[in-house]
Amino acid sequence: MATGLRAARAARGWSQDRLVYEMQRFAERRLLDIASAASLKTYVSEWENGHRTVSDRYAAILRPLLGVTDAELRGEVESPPPQADGYGDLLSRIDLAGSLSESMVQSFYDQTELLRTMDRQMGATGLIDQMNGHLAAMEDALTFAVLPGTRRPIATALAGASTLAAWQALDAGAVERAWRRYELARKAAQDAESPLYLAHAMGEQAYVLADAGRPQLAVQLVRSAQQTQPERQSPRLRAWLAAAEAELCAAAGAGMESDARAAMDRATALLPDDGEARDPDMLSIFLNTGHLARWRGNVLAKLGDGSAMEELYTSLNSADPSFVRARSGLHCDLTQAHLARGELDDARTHLQQARLLANRTGSVRYRRRVELLTGRL
Repeated sequence: MATGLRAARAARGWSQDRLVYEMQRFAERRLLDIASAASLKTYVSEWENGHRTVSDRYAAILRPLLGVTDAELRGEVESPPPQADGYGDLLSRIDLAGSLSESMVQSFYDQTELLRTMDRQMGATGLIDQMNGHLAAMEDALTFAVLPGTRRPIATALAGASTLAAWQALDAGAVERAWRRYELARKAAQDAESPLYLAHAMGEQAYVLADAGRPQLAVQLVRSAQQTQPERQSPRLRAWLAAAEAELCAAAGAGMESDARAAMDRATALLPDDGEARDPDMLSIFLNTGHLARWRGNVLAKLGDGSAMEELYTSLNSADPSFVRARSGLHCDLTQAHLARGELDDARTHLQQARLLANRTGSVRYRRRVELLTGRL
């Protein structure tokens, strides 16, 4: 209990007083009746020291505030799903999974799309319960689906939802949960016989390694993703993987600048010039010329290249306003670009915007980057 709540609070950079304040704001917005600030401060201290158990009532407030699962909040290990008891129950669940219609599978995709839209506009922390329930429903359906023809569409839907859940966990600072979600996505993609979703999961998982301080291993993983049945990968996915390699090479630092530039050139050449942002077979990816320009600016900023500025300001002026969290990253990139040119006032202006957006979406990952950049000013 102590480790769970304290670690989740620390990941957000909140003091106990700040947590109490956020709990009160949360309760006020939802017209919930909770204890006074003084009592809450005592509760938080007792929860973190293991002297009091977090009740379900307060856990329902803390989970969305901190972006954690119930088990992570309470410092417990996730327990496996309950096993079907008895042949009758087992066969009933197998029959139910086998009778899933196309409309039911489509509802899985629709729910994922809704959660994806909410995530990019509002951040991931408030979606933890919905995402966990969504994944659990698909995992349960897949567990009791017997024949490959029944399993494949469910597994494909699960693969796409799992990468979203993993990225949300990474953004919320829940690194181990992110890794496990990516492993779930990879297994689901294999079950679905989908090299597209498998390669995408591997490419995103590489960012966990990079954030953890293993950039070379991250580059190896994203390159392995590109070799995962490349003849079956769509052009847009191949462009996305090449751009991811460019960013990871740039983040790796010395000795990989030429690799980063070559990978970005490859991404530019691979991206279809069709005016579309998404591939119908790969809805997990948003990538068009505008998105790639922002990505190129990110890579150039990491390399300290002065030409990053033009790409980044063009992207800022044309960015889709619904990508709220992505704008935080864009302002971080502009901060880095201005720092490279010694333009400290401009760097501070963009850093302030990055901080506001990171706080608005609850992005621990971008908050960490903001703090690193703050240290350079």
